[in-house]
Amino acid sequence: MILRTENVTRQYFRQGKGTNVFTALQETSLTIPGGKLIEVMGRSGSGKSTLLNLCAGLLEPTAGKVFLDDTDLYALDDRERSKLRNESFGVIPQGQTGLRSLTVLENVLLPCEMYGISGQEEYALELLERVGIAELSNTYPSELSGGEMRRLSIARALIRKPGVLLADEPTGDLDDENTHIVLGMFRRFAEEGMAVLLVTHETEAAEYADEVYRMEKGVLTRQDAE
Repeated sequence: MILRTENVTRQYFRQGKGTNVFTALQETSLTIPGGKLIEVMGRSGSGKSTLLNLCAGLLEPTAGKVFLDDTDLYALDDRERSKLRNESFGVIPQGQTGLRSLTVLENVLLPCEMYGISGQEEYALELLERVGIAELSNTYPSELSGGEMRRLSIARALIRKPGVLLADEPTGDLDDENTHIVLGMFRRFAEEGMAVLLVTHETEAAEYADEVYRMEKGVLTRQDAE
């Protein structure tokens, strides 16, 4: 799969003195092919999460288009886009998410359950093992630390074996050891053919990436290899 943006922008209207238009993302074109890990670095508020949400079909661009292969994401209606996202995308949000009434294992399996897909328990446990929380499979989110919640989100994003993985600050709550474990997982998934977009402020992630970009004030710039 190839995910690409073509001249996308995102603006917000707000009340205040002077101009009432805030441009969160300047005109941006980016290609994320299968088999590559693309990193976008930048400080909070730089526009990198806006770009990721546009790529995920979660935030409609003010202008421009987003394609998954030949499919224009925003030419689809909400239901069609949601179905495509569930089938083809793994999205790791920046915040900690988990349904409190479900166990860790049930939370990981939720994207499958939503579409009547069964028989994925073994793979879900394998993912939990890979992110280091298999022993917590029957635990509830209220009993997890921030880092454990983050790893739950990572396993859930991968349960459908997506063609595209979009990760927003996925290592924000992790210690150094688990940060490198997770980044190594992303690297291996890219090598297996997945298209991976990682947005982060952490510099160590660059060693795992095929291409590194920097986002500043909504402007995306490719960084030269060292």
